[in-house]
Amino acid sequence: MRFVSFVGPQGATTAGMVIGESEQIVDLSHPACKTLMGNTPATVQALLEHGISHWVQRLEAANIDTDAVKLLADIELLAPLPRPGKIVGAAFNFTDALAERGMPHPAEPVTFVRSGCTVIGPGAAILLPPDVGNIGYEAELAVVIGRRALRVSREQAMHYVAGYTLHNDVSGSDLVKRDGGNFVRGKNMPASAPLGPWLLTADAMPDPYAVNLKLDIDGRLLQNGSTATMLFNIADLISYISHRMPLEPGDVIATGTPAGVAAMHRPAAWLAAGTTVSIEAPLLGRLVNPVLTGVPFLDR
Repeated sequence: MRFVSFVGPQGATTAGMVIGESEQIVDLSHPACKTLMGNTPATVQALLEHGISHWVQRLEAANIDTDAVKLLADIELLAPLPRPGKIVGAAFNFTDALAERGMPHPAEPVTFVRSGCTVIGPGAAILLPPDVGNIGYEAELAVVIGRRALRVSREQAMHYVAGYTLHNDVSGSDLVKRDGGNFVRGKNMPASAPLGPWLLTADAMPDPYAVNLKLDIDGRLLQNGSTATMLFNIADLISYISHRMPLEPGDVIATGTPAGVAAMHRPAAWLAAGTTVSIEAPLLGRLVNPVLTGVPFLDR
């Protein structure tokens, strides 16, 4: 099952269930869904907190009133989790990307934390701060946590996965280098973490280690890799991270990126204002974002 977040009545963040061939959604905030939803708020975060597998079963069995159905083209999509608590990223986690850079395999996962406030949704602009140079893209499979995970074993780790989505881990390479390899500034620029277009629940993902990830800028294919080359798999990452910090429902783990990052192209393919970046993967859809120069207004 696929869930989206969109701008609902009075500008509220609202959950929808994708139906058909990605052309329609069920507006779970619609009065026709009131009995179905009960006391659960119509947000993806609330569905996660109440157990996404429960909601998959409940919605699959429901008789949906056609009044609650909307065209996907008629709504303003947000990131499926517009403000996740945190994104924990895995750096240097694809063997083909390491080989491309001539880097050895790290002995254990290399991770960093990205603020949920950096997240933007489909169609929203990636903003390049005017005083930061060499900003790159990274097509990634993102894992969404469905229940609290603390010190979980590798064997139990996949039970904590609610679903998957696409992520563009926009990175200020110059900032990371300037900070001696520290990721904090380079991974936390405002409006730098596209997420979406929807959350695919774990039961609908045939194999998270056979996902083809493609990224293009204005039609120029720059990344074309597979999660099959992931060094530390999802269970490894969840176990490792949960032994260092608690993971909560709605937290995101960005699993790393395959070969083809900006610095490896000749000439380098750094993000530039006026272009459009697209990521796509089977079942996960296509995540498209324009690129502009600027900083966001603090409107909330």
